[in-house]
Amino acid sequence: MRRDEERAALLALLLGKSGGWSRIVEDILDTDSVWTVLERTFGSRDALFDVADSPVERALARARALLEQCESRGVAVRAFWEDDYPAALREIHEMPPVVFTRGERVDDRRAIAVVGARRASPRGREIASNIAEVLVDRGVTVVSGLAAGIDTAAHTAALRRGGRTVAVIGTGINRCYPRENRRLQDEIAERGMVLSQFLPDAPPTRHSFPMRNAVMSGYAAATVVVEAGEHSGARIQARFALKHGRPVVFPRELLANQWARDYAQRPGVYVVAGMADLMDIVDDILAESAMTADELVDSLETVELGW
Repeated sequence: MRRDEERAALLALLLGKSGGWSRIVEDILDTDSVWTVLERTFGSRDALFDVADSPVERALARARALLEQCESRGVAVRAFWEDDYPAALREIHEMPPVVFTRGERVDDRRAIAVVGARRASPRGREIASNIAEVLVDRGVTVVSGLAAGIDTAAHTAALRRGGRTVAVIGTGINRCYPRENRRLQDEIAERGMVLSQFLPDAPPTRHSFPMRNAVMSGYAAATVVVEAGEHSGARIQARFALKHGRPVVFPRELLANQWARDYAQRPGVYVVAGMADLMDIVDDILAESAMTADELVDSLETVELGW
């Protein structure tokens, strides 16, 4: 019950839009208590416990109703301090305070993002499909953003191969964008996981997809950019990946773009000539990622979180 109430307190803050979500996270970390931040935002502790119609109780009532709605729809809600919150997201500055998920939540330590253009060429879609299938054969989770083009090809190939795929979406979890991917989104929820950082009914916006790219970059151990023009969201994800210390992998064909040639000069970017070359790089990245994760777990074993 305490976990549910703490989760409701966090949602009450987010629904209240009392400040930026990242600021809310910072305030909770500074005080070690979501309740303290809630009291500062809506009222005193007396109001919290003694007055049924106080502002804080009204905010909590909205949050509890949202939690009940999510539960009735099979949507899991996880606050950033909870054990089954995706651990990799805690490593990035853009960590969402809460995630909404449909599907099976597992430790996707072996996860690689495969992203690219919405208006992908047949060759680009073929490359994305081949990469996804080979990743599945290695027991790797294929992560993508459920967009048209490269993302759709990667998700579809992973499912066809019988593997796990995770869709990190740019809308609330009750929505689907593009609409023609509704069936694919439902299948991913049944056989993998759909993850959103936004409130469940949030529509797509100009800002939500770059935010989604940041979270997808943080969730995956590395990002493979298959095909992307100068203004592609995949280019944004490559930038975030390097900021997060996550490697970026390009097929050699991507060097037709000036931005890719510029990025290829940066540390952490790998240009591969073929599938065997790509998988050698992926194997090295995953081995290093696993070692880093083990070291992080060891360092946290004696840390007492204050929730």
